[in-house]
Order: sequence, then structure tokens, then C-alpha cells
Amino acid sequence: MNETEYAALTETQKETWATGDFNEIARQNVVIAEALCEAVDPHPGQRVLDVACGSGTAALIAERRYCEVTGIDYVPGLIERAETRAAANRQPVEFRVGDAQDLPFPDDSFDAVLSVYGVQFAPDQERAAAELLRVCKSGGTIGLAGPIPEGWSGDWFATHAEYAPPPPGVQSPLRWGTDEGLEELLGGVVRSIESTRRTAHQYYRSIDHAVAVFSTYFGPTIRALEALDDADRENFMGELEAVMRRYNRATDGTAIVENRYLQTVAIVE
Repeated sequence: MNETEYAALTETQKETWATGDFNEIARQNVVIAEALCEAVDPHPGQRVLDVACGSGTAALIAERRYCEVTGIDYVPGLIERAETRAAANRQPVEFRVGDAQDLPFPDDSFDAVLSVYGVQFAPDQERAAAELLRVCKSGGTIGLAGPIPEGWSGDWFATHAEYAPPPPGVQSPLRWGTDEGLEELLGGVVRSIESTRRTAHQYYRSIDHAVAVFSTYFGPTIRALEALDDADRENFMGELEAVMRRYNRATDGTAIVENRYLQTVAIVE
């Protein structure tokens, strides 16, 4: 894809992620962001950037360590939600509207750069990876948490791709969840990459509730449903329910969905 095509796709994605209310999805990522901050271990006074921050979960966790934190996302509504959360907690985090593929910061600006289920969805993955590396100081740390091809994440996004195929030439976000993909994206400019497959659990009242949360609040699911006819919409919802059931570990009628993901810590050269 050329630069113009990536720009158009970025605008489409922005509209998709602005649909619904991603904060209702991100509430399940708090434990993932907590674990990532623990692994990266930013210290008080260090500068931390949360890329594709959504409603600000990782940024707020990093600020609790008295770091100087900035969060950036290209969806203005999510930045507004992040600012509301920070104000309610009296946390002095700077949130800005901006694109992970074109970060508005000088080179070597941050001691740590984080992204939780965020940068992985940037259309131009090479450019997004280069931006992470550019704004992180030499000896600084890039911490990522995101989906992998196996397990709930892989099945969930594969189901979406089946019913709402991505444009030709666009790399899957699951590429970031493989050792090969990370080596391609980051390997030439870092001292080390350590990745760990971890498990987090997502809690819902029932399987039906789990599917309803995503079909009501998750932009990609909402947009897929809007584009389908009645028959395909019913089939799509049925497959989403099947994915939730496949990874449900509860036996009491609720849903505790097992989500395996990749946690990556890279030290910049």
C-alpha cells in the first residue's frame, strides 16, 4: 500500500474505533496494563508515553508511580474520556490527540513507551514500529501487550476478518503477537526483545452478556454488524458466541473468558 492508501485506511479505522464506547472494552485490559507496567518498571520522574492509549488505562497506571506520563490516541472521544478519568483521580497525565504512525514528539523523548492492545492495530505497522523506536531514548524500554494468533484473541479477530475482511495488503495485528513479526518490526534497532505468553481473564455475567458487550461497545464488531445482511449477521453473532463459549472457564452460568496474549519488553539500542 502507498502513503495515500494508508492515510485513507487510517481515517476509516479512526471512525471504527470511535464507534461504540471502547472504555467498556478496555475495563477488561486493566490487569494486562498492570502486568505490563510491572514488567517495564518505570520509576518516579521518568517520562512515559502510552501509544494508542484509548481511554487511558496504561497511562493512569504508570502515573501512579509518579512518572511524567503522556497518552496519545487518534480518537478525540477516547482522549476526552481519558482526561475525565485522570481529572476524577487528580492524576496529572497529559493526553493528546495524535496518530501512532506519526507521533508528535522529538526523537529520544521518553524513558518508556507502552501500548496495550493499541499500536498493533495501526495500518502501517513498519511506520508505527519506527515511531515507537524513534521517540524512545537509547537504553529505554518499549513495552507491548497485545493479541496472539492462538486462543481467544486469534479466534475472535479471525471471525471478524471472515465477515469483514481487511483491505488487501494490510497486515494482521496478530503479527505483533509472534516472535517473527516482532523481530521484523523491532529486531534491528533494539538490544533485546523478551516476550512472554500470559493469560488474563475477562469477566461477564453470562456468555450472552459477553457477546452483547462487544456488539454494543466494540467498534469493529458494530461496524461488521452494520455491513451484514440479516442472515450473515445472525451467523456472525453465532460464531462470536461460539468463540466466547470455547474459552469460557466458568461453570456457574457466568462467563470467565480466558484470553492469552503476548507481553513484550524491548530495550532500545
